[in-house]
Amino acid sequence: MTRPDDWHVHFRDGEALKDVVPDTACRFARAIVMPNLDPPVTSVTQALAYRERILAAVPEGVEFTPLMTLYLTDNTSAQEIARAKQCQHVYAVKLYPAGATTNSALGVTDLNRVRDALSAMEDAGLPLLVHGEVVDANVDVFDRERIFIERVLSNLVERYSALKIVFEHVTTSHAVSFVDSAPATVAATITAHHLLLNRNAMFAGGVRPHHYCLPVLKREDHRTALIQAATGGSARYFLGTDSAPHPRSAKENACGCAGIYTAYAGLELYAEVFESAGVLERLEAFASFNGPDFYGLPRNKDQIEIHRARQDIPPTLPFGGEVTVPYRAGEQVAWSLAK
Repeated sequence: MTRPDDWHVHFRDGEALKDVVPDTACRFARAIVMPNLDPPVTSVTQALAYRERILAAVPEGVEFTPLMTLYLTDNTSAQEIARAKQCQHVYAVKLYPAGATTNSALGVTDLNRVRDALSAMEDAGLPLLVHGEVVDANVDVFDRERIFIERVLSNLVERYSALKIVFEHVTTSHAVSFVDSAPATVAATITAHHLLLNRNAMFAGGVRPHHYCLPVLKREDHRTALIQAATGGSARYFLGTDSAPHPRSAKENACGCAGIYTAYAGLELYAEVFESAGVLERLEAFASFNGPDFYGLPRNKDQIEIHRARQDIPPTLPFGGEVTVPYRAGEQVAWSLAK
């Protein structure tokens, strides 16, 4: 198949880069890199420096292009958006509602505070990537995506009608219905873990911290809606792993971090989903065509090959001097990357 891209990945930083970047680079030609470091990537200068650190971790002989993003804050200026547009390495801006997920404390507290930045993005054609959850303590965690659509996203799409918006890691039938009926300026990414797991996975035989992510896993009927969206042939949906590694100590903790590490099989896990749905031939469009088409980038020219051959997943993987526990640790994935 045409070599795919990952339109949502977390690489973290520092020593961990050399452990996680190769998993993505060996499968994907490009990846939209999340900016929620500590401190976050809020400027073009920071994005370019982070890009160089990522490239230094790419294995020799592997062609891989990190597509950088900026972290939107209440103080992001229209001038910084203009610099991002002029920079050939920054491709989008990420909206985290303040407090919504890992390293989001400096995110947006009120969309009225970023009107100038959003208008500048609309004028520049720079996409907005949205973590779609409200952070209202009175809203049930399983309803935060639905309420975000009602309170925030609907108004955002209407107010900035020319702004390209990617509704990232959608998890509910409500999100699918919204994207399906939205203008052509709206698309969505779907993770492999939200396609493969429902919320029961977090409590199978006890609390399973390595199945905890944000947005949190949902009911089976929502998972079914996501599978239909991903495999149904709509160009509105594309691959975004949201692969998010943490050290084991940060997951197996009294207040464990959200995130699931899937990059080690970032394409193979999707193949399981499409094969189970009986539409394996549609994987290429979802993984390799829909994303670049929406972003206005050329499709990749090179090919990649995966086989219906089981791979054993180790209990842990190296992670910056510590270890991370990957999805399916100690189990198997049905597909393997060709050697």
